Amino acid sequence: MTVVYLDEVFLLNGIIDYLLLLCASRLAGEPLRRPRMALAAALGGLYAAAVFLPEWAFLGHPACKLAAAAGMSLTAFGGARHLLRVSLVFLGVSAAFGGGVLALQLFFGAPAVLDLKTVLLSAAGCYGFLTLVFRRGARHTGGELAPAVLTLKGRRCRLTALVDTGNTLADPVTGKPVMVAEGEKAAGLFPAGEAPSQEELKDPVGGFEKRRGDGLRWRLLPYRAVGVEHALLLAVKVDGAVVGGQDYGPILVALAPGSLSDGGGYNALIGA
Repeated sequence: MTVVYLDEVFLLNGIIDYLLLLCASRLAGEPLRRPRMALAAALGGLYAAAVFLPEWAFLGHPACKLAAAAGMSLTAFGGARHLLRVSLVFLGVSAAFGGGVLALQLFFGAPAVLDLKTVLLSAAGCYGFLTLVFRRGARHTGGELAPAVLTLKGRRCRLTALVDTGNTLADPVTGKPVMVAEGEKAAGLFPAGEAPSQEELKDPVGGFEKRRGDGLRWRLLPYRAVGVEHALLLAVKVDGAVVGGQDYGPILVALAPGSLSDGGGYNALIGA
């Protein structure tokens, strides 16, 4: 007779569900709402544990499983611009994970009931594999141009932004997308003559030290790009950002020292 410990079932499924939600969010180019994903993962863990209770056995029906997945998706991604897309990605990576665990089980001759350590290692391995492989296929080679309006201390700046789902630069604190804007084009956010100079943008650490006491919310933003392993950008927290009619709210705007597009078709970048 197989003994099932509900606390292990809850913990195991909660961790796996969180990794799957995180993977789906990254692949779909959605902002990482970690508290909401953690809550959705906890609900998934509770559902998995409840299935093993005799009086709740009916929850194992496929319709109940689908309803639970929909509830988790709404909890984690509710309000997302592309809710249907990220939900389908979540279902896809869940199916891929299940297939990956089964493949590992058959390949290594694992027992029918896997222990906690084996499944967690499988989950971590499948998460890394899915992120590595499918991110390549999900990369966005083009983008949608949209008008952007930034506001800071009552001042307003208008830009043309490339909304690119392949751009995953995000605020490490809030998980919100970060806009990268050409410093020269964003000068309207600052009083006349007080916009950061090209020298400050090329030396973001020095620029940050010079400006961090001026009453604005300055940050140093680390990033990686093709051919650039580790670098910093001088960024400021704006009061509001509206891109293509979508209100992003207060976000970080990283100021680039040079041009962002070869032909000058846009002067800002932001993830969807």
